[in-house]
Amino acid sequence: MTQYVFVTGGVVSSLGKGIVVASVGRMLKSRGATIAVMKLDPYLNVDPGTMSPYQHGEVYVTGDGSETDLDLGHYERFIDLELTSISNVTAGQIYSDVIARERNGRYLGGTIQTVPHVTNLIKERIHQLADETGADVAVIEVGGTVGDIEGLPFLEAIRQMRNDVGRDNATYVHLTLLPYLGSTGELKTKPTQHSVQALRGIGIQPDAIICRSDFDVDLGLREKISLYCDVPTEAVIGLETLDTVYAVPLSLEESGFGDFLADRLGITANPDLSEWSGMVDKLRDPKRTVRVAIVGKYVELPDSYLSVIEALRHAALVHDCEVVIDWIKAEDIEEFGADQVLNRASGIIVPGGVGERGVEGMVTAARYARERGIPYLGLCLGMQVMVIEFARSVLGLEDANSAEFDPGSQNHVIAYMPGQEELGETGGTMRLGLYPCTLTAGTIAGNAYGAEYVNERHRHRYEMNNDYRERLNNSGLISSGTAPDGSLVEISEVEGHPFMVGSQFHPEFASRPDRPHPLFREFLGAAVDTLREGAQHAMPLGESSDASNDESALASSEIIARSGISG
Repeated sequence: MTQYVFVTGGVVSSLGKGIVVASVGRMLKSRGATIAVMKLDPYLNVDPGTMSPYQHGEVYVTGDGSETDLDLGHYERFIDLELTSISNVTAGQIYSDVIARERNGRYLGGTIQTVPHVTNLIKERIHQLADETGADVAVIEVGGTVGDIEGLPFLEAIRQMRNDVGRDNATYVHLTLLPYLGSTGELKTKPTQHSVQALRGIGIQPDAIICRSDFDVDLGLREKISLYCDVPTEAVIGLETLDTVYAVPLSLEESGFGDFLADRLGITANPDLSEWSGMVDKLRDPKRTVRVAIVGKYVELPDSYLSVIEALRHAALVHDCEVVIDWIKAEDIEEFGADQVLNRASGIIVPGGVGERGVEGMVTAARYARERGIPYLGLCLGMQVMVIEFARSVLGLEDANSAEFDPGSQNHVIAYMPGQEELGETGGTMRLGLYPCTLTAGTIAGNAYGAEYVNERHRHRYEMNNDYRERLNNSGLISSGTAPDGSLVEISEVEGHPFMVGSQFHPEFASRPDRPHPLFREFLGAAVDTLREGAQHAMPLGESSDASNDESALASSEIIARSGISG
């Protein structure tokens, strides 16, 4: 029988439940257990696909084409799983299903209620996860915070699970915050006590409490929480803020939490986190720094590009370097010019996005990278603006654009995919999930992958217009990756450039700490190798740069500061 670990959150949101769930999965997997993971999201959206990145951060796409919560990215990266739609359940999905069943007469005229109809369907999804995966342990995260009204049906459902599967097969872990009170110089446990009281009022007694803090959680504090929350002292775990999220499994293991869970679940094998520990040690001791500019539409919220950040970190491990990111608003390039904003970067990434805001700044960034030989990686929209720029500058098509941004253009080098023009709905209607790609041998992309065929995850509605493909290829923008039948361009690259590659898909979703994505790996390698005069490029840690004495570098620093960007 599958056993269950339920993780809830208290006091405040954004404590890192997703990282804790991912870490629990990694710890248990290191003991030989097979793992399934699920995120229960209480919001009424069917999925995050139509939500603004400012609301929800990145939309993570699974291999089966599901638009999901960004925490599924943490799960996949930490545990090295390939998740599907079953791993992200929202209140919108549950209520839509309940109403559809009622309309179809499935409830035989009964009165539909939160308990048992909504809660039964939530439990049905949890059992479906166990049945489809056959996992030893299913780790379930309940989104939101205890006390949120929309989360009550989910908490009630997981409360009922203990009776359904047996008390020994359900473990409840509660993640809380210990705030620091500066006036008295102490960590306060009262918010945690109240959070646990609220959880117990719902009927859930936590088996373990993980206490997030910026300071050490000493034995006295843990004993106090144990006393007031009725949890054994050894199950009150301090989780101090760490320098990297990848250190969380190691910290929880060192605190004894791994042994506690293994004992609860009847797992007897010893953990083996030696490779993971080696990876974290390497992250903490880079030999040089590389500055990369990410030019985007939503840079005020880096979570909008979470998988891009993590893919860069994974690539940095290969090149034994630390990546310093300049978050660049695309509109700032339009206002100040690329010379003033991008002159410190040894590499430029233009990630995905929707809508025309900032696109001209991205086009300018692509031209800046092409003309100066700066490594450039375009992701989805980033490939499209690369094509637009090349068509304008090299083919001389001054009005070249995407049908998304300028419907009146006479030269839509980026156009709707076949069948997309007449769609009336937006949710889940893009090209989503894994699609095959055939690579051209001898190209940058072909050499990076070292393979003839690959499968990559997509999330887009527009493609390169094949009417312009031959002219672009003949002029030096080659199609180095296509659909197997040649009908769609998947990868474009500028011939003769050190590294200027754009992918219609999102390679960041497939990157793992021990298997960095080939395109990110080669991009960062090119950034390390490309020396730029007057820039803080790939230099040994601790060495200074003359960039601080350069007027353009100072101007760039001022613009970055005005944008609220930190390096």
